[in-house]
Amino acid sequence: MKLVIHHNTRYTYSQPLLYTVQTLHLWPVSSDCQTVEHWEIRAPGTLHAQPDSEGNRVHSFSLVASAERNVREASVSAQGTVVTHGVSEFSDAPTLPHPSFYLRSTPLAEPHPRMSLWATQVVPSLMASRARGETPAVSELVALAGAVADKVLYRTGSTDVETTALEAFDWGRGVCQDQAHVMVAVCRSVGLSARYVSGYFFAANEPDLASHAWVDVCLDPTTRRWISLDVTHRCPTDERHIRLAAATDYTACLPVKGLRRGGGEEQLTVDIRIGPWS
Repeated sequence: MKLVIHHNTRYTYSQPLLYTVQTLHLWPVSSDCQTVEHWEIRAPGTLHAQPDSEGNRVHSFSLVASAERNVREASVSAQGTVVTHGVSEFSDAPTLPHPSFYLRSTPLAEPHPRMSLWATQVVPSLMASRARGETPAVSELVALAGAVADKVLYRTGSTDVETTALEAFDWGRGVCQDQAHVMVAVCRSVGLSARYVSGYFFAANEPDLASHAWVDVCLDPTTRRWISLDVTHRCPTDERHIRLAAATDYTACLPVKGLRRGGGEEQLTVDIRIGPWS
């Protein structure tokens, strides 16, 4: 499927902005899952490529106000065309971190004994295969993703970007970000490497999911084999999904993240439109 994406992020400030530096995870990378035919980012400052060890394409820019330049708003736009291949299983390049890197605990996706106990109850076959030292079956991981979706019901406005996996797990509600964090934390709790994926999702009847999140779970650390699972939709990823970045959790791959001085109160608006190429 060939998709066209327009992603605009706009900041407005109640007082003049003095200085800001922003880091962007807004450039998808061609892979087994997709081919990026064209992409561009427009920002109010010069873009600089940033080093990244996890295979993402990262940029940064800075913006400095002056006596002649009273800054009260700033916009970052990304747009382009991507051909998706419907691939959910793939192998990492040997230059990327070993899967064991994604067993580590992170603030938003921390393993917990209650999660491993819960996984034993909802997908006992997965835990039995783990006890035997076997690699997980795709069907078992899809079942686990479905169980997480049942456990953490999709409810907009019930959480925020700082909600942890354990909080969403206990509250039983959240959005795609929370469902992805819970899935990552549960996998780590039972010894499976897992990482958070940010991206886009195309569905004409689900515009709220245009900005989406899912997970990669390692099938075989030896061969660096992974599978991408969309917890919200209870399935492996397919041609509707466009990967932007993958990392240990949301905080490590925010589309736009930065620091600022001045500006007073900040208001953020995000507009994402995705459609088929015509």
